[in-house]
Amino acid sequence: MASLASSTTLISSPSSRVFPAKSSLSSPSVSFLRTLSSPSASASLRSGFAQRSSLSSTSRRSFAVKAQADDLPLVGNKAPDFEAEAVFDQEFIKVKLSEYIGKKYVILFFYPLDFTFVCPTEITAFSDRHSEFEKLNTEILGVSVDSVFSHLAWVQTDRKSGGLGDLNYPLISDVTKSISKSFGVLIHDQGIALRGLFIIDKEGVIQHSTINNLGIGRSVDETMRTLQALQYIQENPDEVCPAGWKPGEKSMKPDPKLSKEYFSAI
Repeated sequence: MASLASSTTLISSPSSRVFPAKSSLSSPSVSFLRTLSSPSASASLRSGFAQRSSLSSTSRRSFAVKAQADDLPLVGNKAPDFEAEAVFDQEFIKVKLSEYIGKKYVILFFYPLDFTFVCPTEITAFSDRHSEFEKLNTEILGVSVDSVFSHLAWVQTDRKSGGLGDLNYPLISDVTKSISKSFGVLIHDQGIALRGLFIIDKEGVIQHSTINNLGIGRSVDETMRTLQALQYIQENPDEVCPAGWKPGEKSMKPDPKLSKEYFSAI
C-alpha cells in the first residue's frame, strides 16, 4: 500500500517509482517577422532570414514550436501545470504535473466518465503494459471529471463486473474541470472530456496529442510507437522518423539531398 502523499510529493510504488521533484522551465516564445509598409521592411526581413539557421538549430534541439503567447498551440509548448487529487494503490494522493520535469516522460490521457464502457478497456490496457512504459522512463496519468471517491469505487470493482481492479498508475480527479479545459478537451455543454492523449517530454513540453470523440478508443501500441519515435529524435536531433517508424527501422535526414538515402532504400 502506498502511503498518502503530500501536495508536494509524488507517489512511489512498491518498486522504485519516484515522481520527480519540482522544477520550472520558461515557456518558449519568439516574435514572428512582420512585413511592414515602412522603408525598414526589407532590412527587417533580411535580418530575420539571417537568423533563420540559428533559430532552426535551437528549435530542433529544444523541440519547441515558436509562437506568440496569444496564439500558443499545445503541441511544442510547455504543458499547462496542475495539482490535483488522485487515486493510486487504493489511496488518495496528490499529483502535480510539473514535478515530473527533468525526471520522466508523461502519458497524460483524458476519458469521459467512470463506470462507462469504452473507458475501462483503455484504462486497463495502459495499466497492463505499464512496465513497458516504465522501461522508457515514462509515467502514465489518467484523468476524468469524476471525484476520487468514484475513482476508488471503480478501482475496487472487479474487471469482470465492468470495474478496473488495481491499476499501476494514478487516476486523477478533475472535478473542477479546469485540467480538461486547459488541455482543450472539455465538452462544455456536457461537462465531460473528450478522449485526449498527450505525450509530454522531460522538459515539460507537449510533443504529441491526439483527441478522439467519445465512442472511439485509443491504441496503446500507437502511443508506445509515438513515444519511441519521440525519444529517438530527441536522442538523434539531426534525424526524423518517417511514417510508421519503429525502433530498429531506418530513419531519415531532414535534408533535400541526404533524405534521398532513405527514399532510395524503399
